[in-house]
Amino acid sequence: MASRIFATVFVRLAATTIVGFAAVLDLAAQTAPPTQPGQADQPQLTFSPWVKLCNKDSDPNSKRVCVTVKDGRVESSLLVVSVAIIEMDGEQRKLMRMSLPYGVALQHGTRMIVDQGQPAIAPYVICLPPSVPPGGCIADYDVNADVISRMKKGQLLTVQAIHMNGQAMSPQLDLRDFAKAYDGPPTDPKVFEAQQEELRQKSLQRWKDDTLQPHLRPKR
Repeated sequence: MASRIFATVFVRLAATTIVGFAAVLDLAAQTAPPTQPGQADQPQLTFSPWVKLCNKDSDPNSKRVCVTVKDGRVESSLLVVSVAIIEMDGEQRKLMRMSLPYGVALQHGTRMIVDQGQPAIAPYVICLPPSVPPGGCIADYDVNADVISRMKKGQLLTVQAIHMNGQAMSPQLDLRDFAKAYDGPPTDPKVFEAQQEELRQKSLQRWKDDTLQPHLRPKR
């Protein structure tokens, strides 16, 4: 039963993580670290905080599943990277789900690095078509307590991939608020969903203002 539920949750999260769980916290988002040498062409990203969400099926025998997630987007709200730690109560297995934009070079796979540690490597397991907004490709990492501990104590989580145009992608996610989110209580899903819809509407309006009515663009 637990394995079936675990697999079902992973399938569901294949879509929800791509759309961007933590994008609803855009109002509290923080800017990405300064551009590093060799990353001059990297887009400037806005990152959500880490947020923890938990859910339990109505089946009395089911176990609670929790997701601690953070994502990064460009100004247009297009998702560039999302990293989610997925785990089930009572299960030793933990999964890190990494989501990247549609159009990455699949043959190169992905790499994940905590601070200056050794990189971990994982292939893509699925790509969602552009018809599933905004579309994207997913890589899964099995992570243990040691990886979680290093993330709690770390400063940066670097995600590496190659776009099919040959450009390297190396977004860096701030880990300084990971431990607080991971060890803390989950966010109320109903509150999360309400915030998600509100910010989706705000993002849509910003896009309309910026694209269809250039004179409404805020001065910089």
